Amino acid sequence: MEYTTLGNTGMTVSKICLGCMSFGDPDWREWVLGEEEGKELVERALELGINFFDTANMYSNGESERVLGEALEGHREEAVVATKGYFRMDESNPNSGGLSRKAVEQELEHSLDRLGMETVDLYQIHRLDPETPIEGTLAALDDAVRRGKTRYVGASSMWAHEFAEALYASDRLGLDRFATMQNHYNLVYREEEREMLPLCEKEGIGVMPWSPLARGYLTRPDEEIDATLRGRTEEHMYEHPYREGNGPAVNERVEELADEKGVKMAQIALAWQFHKDTVDVPIVGTSSIEHLEDAVEALDVDLSDSDVEWLEEPYEPVRVSGHD
Repeated sequence: MEYTTLGNTGMTVSKICLGCMSFGDPDWREWVLGEEEGKELVERALELGINFFDTANMYSNGESERVLGEALEGHREEAVVATKGYFRMDESNPNSGGLSRKAVEQELEHSLDRLGMETVDLYQIHRLDPETPIEGTLAALDDAVRRGKTRYVGASSMWAHEFAEALYASDRLGLDRFATMQNHYNLVYREEEREMLPLCEKEGIGVMPWSPLARGYLTRPDEEIDATLRGRTEEHMYEHPYREGNGPAVNERVEELADEKGVKMAQIALAWQFHKDTVDVPIVGTSSIEHLEDAVEALDVDLSDSDVEWLEEPYEPVRVSGHD
């Protein structure tokens, strides 16, 4: 395993973060692993040297956090744990979602209870709340840091100008600022390169992209995407943005280069992320130990500058996706 520093936090994290959306409760999504399978996946990740785990309160309605917390018993000090809040957890309770002080404080406490932890390493806003002034959310997050509920705070997909405004507000008010950005970024969705990634680089923000494999679109040829359970149940995800523009052509080049190097398509897509200086740690979600091991092996896949340019060349701009 290779390790890096997450932005300016000083925390050392594995170059792969295990995304935990894929386990918890199969009743929530058909493709989600059950409890024991999820724990086995975490166990194998630890054996492989992965020390960074990302979950959210809304994954399997909290079950992902519970399973992760139990799986990490005995490994709390070596693990770096990140979770997120924003989406409503209880349809009958409007204050179980959003980023008001009430929502932030109570949902963070619920997350800590499920994780079995007193402090989480990174607490992230899962999206921006249009109903709550950012100053109020930042003040609540700053208090959470000062009370020892989280060590760092982070953000997820939003417009670059919104993120810049949030960073400025933190500096202006003397509040703890966002240390990380979890954004949508992969070979077939590169709109973040326009403004968000340069902003993060300038501000020393740790970048941890979600969906580095484009929800599986970069793991197999375009015409085979519906061969997976997730592909069949969530086919609409691939029409936009991944098949918009020239996505199929990028997909084809990933397949061709994988064949040439004798590796898997997913390993080429991840190797491309590892070669990006602006990316700290891609979040890899998987429901298979084999695929997790493949992801770790991708660290050894060498791409030349010409390989990277060739993979990127067909890309065409697409509509922004992931901010809401």
